Amino acid sequence: MRHFIRPAAAIVVLSLAMVSDMPLSANERDLAEGCRAQFVIGAEDVLDIAVWDNAALTRSVPVRPDGKISLPLLNDVQAAGLTPMQLRDQLAAALTEYMPSPAVSVVVREVHSFKVTVIGQVKTPGRYEIKDRATVLEVLAIAGGITEYASRSRIVVLRQDGAATRPLPFPYDRLTSKHDAGAAAQGNFCVSPGDVVVVP
Repeated sequence: MRHFIRPAAAIVVLSLAMVSDMPLSANERDLAEGCRAQFVIGAEDVLDIAVWDNAALTRSVPVRPDGKISLPLLNDVQAAGLTPMQLRDQLAAALTEYMPSPAVSVVVREVHSFKVTVIGQVKTPGRYEIKDRATVLEVLAIAGGITEYASRSRIVVLRQDGAATRPLPFPYDRLTSKHDAGAAAQGNFCVSPGDVVVVP
């Protein structure tokens, strides 16, 4: 099942309200950095490619499952894994073979590549298409919240790290504790495309 929804605003406010002065560990800094990471193009996204004064090369193109887009003159071009600005520079450099000083713009028209799966003891498990940066707590809220049978201390996020899958424990108990707001602020990290949230 695929769902299309933005994270609940109330949860965002709750997450921002829980601020701490406690120093972050290296791993926590890496996880927190995911919330501030630049957008990277992925499969199924739709891009508007415009080449100034060249209507034949200006068009909307989908990113194929192999991560490439198809354009006149250039044929297949790798887009997935690049930021829009990186793709713009790559296209401009490739087009210099056919025209002097090409002016290229890349605009992301539709985002479909940011998908997260939630399985286990949540009210509505499934695969969710996220439109904004979202934390694990927000994704659990989108999935309807955990059930009464959930093992709160064993929730884990499975993240692809190259060829390996890295488990990231999620401290749900600490996050929801009234007595540990500092840990909550640090532990509610952002999800990445392809993450699987497992609630035993």
